[in-house]
Amino acid sequence: VQLQASGGGLVQAGGSLRLSCAASGQTLSSYVMGWFRQAPGKEREFVAVINWSGDSTYYADSVKGRFTVSRDNAKNTVYLQMNSLKPEDTAVYYCAASRYISNSDARYDYWGQGTQVTVSS
Repeated sequence: VQLQASGGGLVQAGGSLRLSCAASGQTLSSYVMGWFRQAPGKEREFVAVINWSGDSTYYADSVKGRFTVSRDNAKNTVYLQMNSLKPEDTAVYYCAASRYISNSDARYDYWGQGTQVTVSS
């Protein structure tokens, strides 16, 4: 499956962005979808994951209550709504597909190319 992330940009602290991850090649409903991020000089970290049907989600503590992951299997697309953004959310955000519900990037087989999110203070 090929993944294409989009929707990143520059936003002021307190603002919002919605990232999208469009899939092609295979139906997205076969996969658990995760979002990860990597800030400069830091390791890639888990952000959120959503199960196959979209009725179960998990979040990193750092984004809980501010970010919402959702999916539209009919459109083969996953979303990450990010509200109340903070400068520490600045990173390249990646979507990824897995057969398993996991917060470990090692469990994800397919990755999008990443989209830059920059939050200014």
